Amino acid sequence: MFAAIAPADQPALDAVNLTGLMERTAGRPEVIVGLIDGSVAAMHADLATESIRILSHTSNRVQERGSGAALTHGTFVAGILAARRGTAAPAICPGCTLMVRPIFLRPPVANTDMPSASPHELVDAVIDCVEAGARILNLSLALATPSPNAEPKLAQALDYAAAHGTLVVAAAGNQGTVGGSAITRHPWVIPVVACDLAGRPLAVSNLGSSIARRGLMAPGEAVTSLGPNGQPFTSGGTSAATPFVTGTLALLLSMFPEASAAQAKLATRRADVRRAAIVPPMLDAWSAYQVMLKGQGSW
Repeated sequence: MFAAIAPADQPALDAVNLTGLMERTAGRPEVIVGLIDGSVAAMHADLATESIRILSHTSNRVQERGSGAALTHGTFVAGILAARRGTAAPAICPGCTLMVRPIFLRPPVANTDMPSASPHELVDAVIDCVEAGARILNLSLALATPSPNAEPKLAQALDYAAAHGTLVVAAAGNQGTVGGSAITRHPWVIPVVACDLAGRPLAVSNLGSSIARRGLMAPGEAVTSLGPNGQPFTSGGTSAATPFVTGTLALLLSMFPEASAAQAKLATRRADVRRAAIVPPMLDAWSAYQVMLKGQGSW
């Protein structure tokens, strides 16, 4: 039975050819998506609340301060992934399990709307989600205090995710710079750049050679999802673009449960990236599905 897609979502979903895939599945509960983000209004009427799981050992300090920008951000990203179909949000994979690991304790860093976390907090959250069985991690976040001393531990946490076959999809960042971060430079991470509906990267998106080689672009201009107060909320940037890639991977792993994380990741890759490029190719969910379909017999 095909799931209805809200007409308001069509432009962004069509830009990355997601609609056809979404019509075939809403995802499977065995595919756990780890959302490392702000806290989420988990009882929101438009969220698929039966599919949402909060990590029980998350610190009380996060819950106490889970309001304001962090709550808005977390609920917005959660809506893109796990809103009920037919609501104002894209609702890419509400049939998958959304495991929320709240992390943000700080206001947004300069030149970005993304709340931020320390490298130590992110390391703990990545390990928590991997150990809890996440197949994919969505990191629509920025590091509050990038530090060379903390980078080895962060790299080890991302290595840990790779060793356990947990995909990591991360926002490239909204500072409008050319370069990378300790997150986006990691070879296992899929960095995501925000673009408009015509596939042009937004001026705020960070770009770079490692981002172009391993990353993808997805819609990040005026994306409408859920707000914590029950009303639709519109935002943009790489935070909004990242869950389009995460949701696509969740649907692919739902439709092809025998596939490995590396096979799903490879299916989304595009071969048309030049060596000197700093802009990644556009996500094409339907092409990724076709790649998975053709490779199914060889697994």
